[in-house]
Order: sequence, then structure tokens, then C-alpha cells
Amino acid sequence: MEEADPVGLLWRQVHRVLSWDRNGDGMRLTGEAEYAIRALTYLASVPSGQVRSANQVAEACGLPGPFLSKTLGKLARAGLLRSARGRSRGYRLARSAREINVREILEAVEGSDVFRRCVFWDARCSDDRPCALHGAWVAIRKQLLEHLEGMTLEDVSAARPPPDPPGASLRPRFPAPGYVPGSPLGA
Repeated sequence: MEEADPVGLLWRQVHRVLSWDRNGDGMRLTGEAEYAIRALTYLASVPSGQVRSANQVAEACGLPGPFLSKTLGKLARAGLLRSARGRSRGYRLARSAREINVREILEAVEGSDVFRRCVFWDARCSDDRPCALHGAWVAIRKQLLEHLEGMTLEDVSAARPPPDPPGASLRPRFPAPGYVPGSPLGA
């Protein structure tokens, strides 16, 4: 039986319904989303009320410090983290891991419109100007949003993911491992 990797399981679920747009148009998740989930997963394991510096989080998660600092700033601005200044500067969860859902995390780093972008075509498609496959995306989007809203940081943190080997890419492969055509959420 495969060892539980909550971040990997999350990515497989998300990638089953998302297309990667290499031109920058349409819906696209970046490696920053995974960095955010890994950092929040780590911070969920820190005793309540304690803070960790961006460098401590980066080191614990095996992530690049300068880039992660920007990501942690986005998470703080979105109200998912609290930042402490002064002698004990750093970050902690703003709410319990049970109260933070994955949709909030993804929207914090990818933008609040990430789930309104079309996964089939480019930015020309919208609810006001739908493409030929827009109806399919709307149905999938509803299921995806329900799934991501129901998945909490506590769920993702239930089993600590193993660290990536140094130099390993965090970008997902497409099609995602475990992808089954015709089963958008793998249910």
C-alpha cells in the first residue's frame, strides 16, 4: 500500500480536472500553490501560538527562502497567516488548520479568479462569453470547488508529506499520475 502523501493526493485530485496552459492564458496553477500548501502544512504542525521565520519554514520544507517569503506574505494578506514583528518575528496560522480550506489557499496565491478561468481555452472565455466547452467546465468547477472547500489544511496535514529530494521539481506532470479519463474527481 502506498504511503499517505496528502500534498501529492491533493495535487492528483486538482490535476485530474485542470489543464495546464503553457501560454499563460486560462486556468493554471503554479509551483507557488504547492509551496504554500507545504509551508502551511508545516506551520500547522507548530505548537499553537508559536511563530516560525520564513527561513525556518523554508528550511523545514526544503523550499527556496526568498520565493517562499513572498508566498508567506500573500498568505498573510489573505488572512491565512499572522505575521509577528519585532524580536520574535515570523509566521503562524491565523486560524486552526481545521478552519482553513484548500480553496482559500489556492485563491490566496493564484488569485481570487483562479477558478473562474477557463481550463479549455484562453482568457477570451468567461461566463459572459462562453466557449464551446464552457458548460462542461461550469459543471466540473462546481464539483471541484465543493471538493476543495471541504478539504481542510487539517486533512492535508494529517500525514506529513516526505520532503522532496534536493533539486526535485515541484511542477506536476501532465497528465497527472492516476488520471482516469471520464472521472474528473476520481470519485
